[in-house]
Amino acid sequence: MTSREEHLVELVDDAGHALGEATVAAAHQPPGRLHRAFSVLLVDPDGRILLQQRAAVKTRFPLRWANSCCGHPLPGQSLAEAANRRLAEELGVDPVDLTEVGVYVYYAEDPATGRVEFEYDHVLRAEVPAALPTRPDPEEVAGLRWVDPGELTADLDVDPRAYAPWLGGVVSRLLRPAAPVASPARPAPADQAPERPGGR
Repeated sequence: MTSREEHLVELVDDAGHALGEATVAAAHQPPGRLHRAFSVLLVDPDGRILLQQRAAVKTRFPLRWANSCCGHPLPGQSLAEAANRRLAEELGVDPVDLTEVGVYVYYAEDPATGRVEFEYDHVLRAEVPAALPTRPDPEEVAGLRWVDPGELTADLDVDPRAYAPWLGGVVSRLLRPAAPVASPARPAPADQAPERPGGR
């Protein structure tokens, strides 16, 4: 996990325009620096979403349930390439066709680790079979489960601390995609990303 903290992320402005770069570790130190990220939602034919429980060794929000896969593209890297790389690394999943359904800008402080998430998050959806083969890396993933999005939305209200703070916004983009949708190769317009839970 330590080596990944030294990877570079792309710093962006509120409209998603690139401003520069920083290491993962530096971007997530308080007060946080807005940077490009992605959240993948794998959806089966019944509309269920694959959730992963983040491993205990994660530096941000360990052991919380989150969307199928998260990550950061390297500066200048396409979202599709970066997301498929992380799907392979985290879940052992073969490449999938991804569609961007919106952008979610959020800010969240992790009280357990002192780290900060401040991300311009591209929400990516992929249709997958119900019997999707997975080989989760235990250094990344503590558990997997399929959930109905309606049931998940209800449980987020009941027990929010069981989930990563960005999951509600990510699922919202899935259920109510923004239009027009940007391709995975370019940022979506900033007006699709108004939320910043937690304040700055």
